[in-house]
Amino acid sequence: MALWGGRFKGEASVQFKRFNDSLPVDYRMAVQDIVGSIAWAGAIHSVGIINDGELARLVAALNELKASVEADPEQILSSDAEDIHSWVEIQLIEKTGDLGKKLHTGRSRNDQVATDLKLWCKETGGDLLFALVNLQQAMMNLAEREKDTVLPGYTHLQRAQPVTFGHWCLAYVEMFNRDIGRLKDALYRLDVSPLGSGALAGTAYPIDRNALASSLGFRRATMNSLDAVSDRDHVIELLAAASISMMHLSRFAEDLIFYNSGEAGFVEMSDLVSSGSSLMPQKKNPDACELIRGKAGRVFGSLTGMLTTMKALALAYNKDMQEDKEGLFDALDTWQECMEMAVLVADGLKVNRSRTLAAAQQGYANATELADYLVGKDIPFREAHHIVGEVVLAAIDKGVPLEDLTITQLQEFSDKIEQDVYQHLSIESTLNKREALGGTSRSQVQKALATIQSGNEAILNEQVVGAPGKQRIEVALKQVKQRLNAQRAAAMSVRRARMSDVDSIHQLTNYWADKGDILARTRDNIIHDIQNFVVAELDGVVVGTASLYIYQTGLAEIRSVVVQDTAQKQGQGEALVQYLLEFAHQMELEQIIVLTYIPQYFEQLGFNIIDKGSLAENIIEDSEPSPHKDPADEVAMEYILSQPEKV
Repeated sequence: MALWGGRFKGEASVQFKRFNDSLPVDYRMAVQDIVGSIAWAGAIHSVGIINDGELARLVAALNELKASVEADPEQILSSDAEDIHSWVEIQLIEKTGDLGKKLHTGRSRNDQVATDLKLWCKETGGDLLFALVNLQQAMMNLAEREKDTVLPGYTHLQRAQPVTFGHWCLAYVEMFNRDIGRLKDALYRLDVSPLGSGALAGTAYPIDRNALASSLGFRRATMNSLDAVSDRDHVIELLAAASISMMHLSRFAEDLIFYNSGEAGFVEMSDLVSSGSSLMPQKKNPDACELIRGKAGRVFGSLTGMLTTMKALALAYNKDMQEDKEGLFDALDTWQECMEMAVLVADGLKVNRSRTLAAAQQGYANATELADYLVGKDIPFREAHHIVGEVVLAAIDKGVPLEDLTITQLQEFSDKIEQDVYQHLSIESTLNKREALGGTSRSQVQKALATIQSGNEAILNEQVVGAPGKQRIEVALKQVKQRLNAQRAAAMSVRRARMSDVDSIHQLTNYWADKGDILARTRDNIIHDIQNFVVAELDGVVVGTASLYIYQTGLAEIRSVVVQDTAQKQGQGEALVQYLLEFAHQMELEQIIVLTYIPQYFEQLGFNIIDKGSLAENIIEDSEPSPHKDPADEVAMEYILSQPEKV
């Protein structure tokens, strides 16, 4: 049923209906449309259009519809309705009869869609903000882990001066910090309600629009009805924020693609974010980073498309604006997915510290230090720069680094050079001298980490205090904080097991099996299941292991989580579990179970206790309790993995 059919004698063609209908896209705003309708019911009740009983019936029906949609949003797609507003109204009329037809009094689809979209942007913006803070935290975790690792810095893709890997990480932390600021600014500006603006001239009913705005969680109502129904600045701003952030993510990905190359060999990507070649078995490709880099163009395209759509639209509403949602939804979904993937990349990154140090020692990266040394000997910098250029040329001819030139050879270029020059040419000296704010010295990196950490906590808390949808945000805040703790654990060196790890895994599992904490695993069994195991390393030695056993589509069990005595209380166990949970998420598993004698440990990792009797018999049989423990003490627990909504 069309909402506008009275003016027309004939029906639209099937081809036009398909071309015109937006339900396959805007069905994602169903909850927002229902929430806006509940608020509008209260508004028209306040001016006497509906009575108390009618308000109660409408609100009850709308809440029932909202619960149904939240349980199964894709039910909407089987409808023949034109858009989400039509669908909600049709459903409401089916539930309440002619009363449902009263709800649209004084309201236009123009202010309705503008309100729905802003509500959706507010909610999604909060999720994106958490994702940005999460990504920033992942880079801080990596910076903390690699704050002492020497890395060659580059300009023009030529080795320039040495920095630390932690300093490189914090460069992206700064970029993501600006992304956070842009997103918060955009969310502040869009936080005004268009509801009550009508089609373009405002509503004819004496509704208190600021009170209506407040009931929906907006900070105030819009001031001009023409602008309110035709404004899509918030869409453009969010797309711009997404595009700039995707540019940052693309640069991050490009750096790591280069660092991961055979020519550099600075890092190795986790198996979780890499793929192989269909032809060349030796290849391990950084596909996650390449896809992040590629998807940046997709987001840029959505921004360009929206700007082009809006650039010549006369006031007020035009149907062109229906094109706002598909690009926005896709771009913000892509942005969030890329941020989550970048976290996974950072968590599992292994840095080859000997390769980064060797590269930093090459390329005459300490030439600037020699120039600064000469400046300290009262030689003007421009002259010192020229002298050092000649020294570098001589070193290149001899095929040696600057620090390998003898004092006699150095003094051929300046008699001001003395024996103390060598202490200035070391990598350590080069790094430690960068003590000014924002420098690469280890102390500055540590200060930056502390400062940004406190700022992140403030951002997360700011999202909760006085924010609309407070309960949802508090839940999200708890999830983010759990994720941050998990990231710290995942900074440990965890990887998929290899055949060369079989003996270490066998020794670890049998040691704890003898103590009665887990079931024993035979060496043959471990060999057979090696693809299900992960291991934790410290200084190249396997100190922990765990395995993931898949029962069926959607269900798996984490087993044999053990850590060497000497490596206890260092986060290795948490790192192993987190690694398997991330892997399970990528496998699109839904429920992960454990059978454990230490439920308090797994509770801290997000598992919840369930009735052991609810598990299938084959699970109980496959996971017989230890003969050294009381079976009654064994607790069943589950972790539910949230999967991305399929559209």
